[in-house]
Amino acid sequence: MSLTDAKIRTLKPSDKPFKVSDTHGLYLLVKPGGSRHWYLKYRINGKESRIALGAYPAVSLSDARQQREGVRKMLALNINPVQQRAAERGSRTPDKVFKNVALAWHKSNRKWSQNTADRLLASMNNHI
Repeated sequence: MSLTDAKIRTLKPSDKPFKVSDTHGLYLLVKPGGSRHWYLKYRINGKESRIALGAYPAVSLSDARQQREGVRKMLALNINPVQQRAAERGSRTPDKVFKNVALAWHKSNRKWSQNTADRLLASMNNHI
């Protein structure tokens, strides 16, 4: 049976996590603390797996269903969606990696003596 937004809003957490199924492998996992997360269960090469689609209500029922269709298209092309997502994340070069933030912080502190600045920069280069 398909889920509705009204049914999702009325779900109450219990002592243990429980699943509420939609269709075609999509389900909502309700945790004891009250958080709700979308997952899609799928099979690829005979192995069952799942992929996280996001937290409810940030990801609505219709958004989760759209993501499910995208994943199903990948599966039809024999592409593992978890590996695809990992490859996409790995190929990103984020501006906010720790080293970049640390170097920006170092440049912004002009009050230091030259000795302190050099020592901190050397320490960052050795340990980051």
